[in-house]
Amino acid sequence: MMRRILQPIWVLLAIIFLIEAWLWDHLEPIVAWFVALIPLRAFKQWLADRVDTLSPAMTLIVFVVPVIPLFPLKLVGFWLLAHEHWMSAVLTIILAKFLGVGVAAFVFDVTRDKLLEMNWFESLYDFVIDVRAKASELVEPIKSRIREALGGDGSGSGWSSRTLRLIQRFRKSVHEAR
Repeated sequence: MMRRILQPIWVLLAIIFLIEAWLWDHLEPIVAWFVALIPLRAFKQWLADRVDTLSPAMTLIVFVVPVIPLFPLKLVGFWLLAHEHWMSAVLTIILAKFLGVGVAAFVFDVTRDKLLEMNWFESLYDFVIDVRAKASELVEPIKSRIREALGGDGSGSGWSSRTLRLIQRFRKSVHEAR
């Protein structure tokens, strides 16, 4: 009985976790591209050289500190939300999220080796990787059912045309309502 009650909560947590993992995976190449675009490559090398001289504990501070200044940006987003500036609030919160994940991915890329020298951090890292795999297993049947319901086989056939038709119908109904 309790398992049946908790399953939707676990699925929701797994979906949130997988969204975070997806953001991490997809923002890391964007951050790498951005680093290549502007002179951050030199900064990254400079930071890597400095991290090499630090202890693992001090490297943890280097990993955590850059994300702290983004917290006020999230507060601004929630303030905008409280004052019913919906679009500004959503855009600010999304910007803060993307910046936070992007900065964390950038700094983690530089500090990973040093951080993994700490046994507790390596255990935590392995735990997160395991949780990610279990979350994927938990959500995969749901994703399969959604793909089937949308008429796609995972290759994109059916899904894109059905989505486009839905968007066209929605646009038509909005246009006719005017």
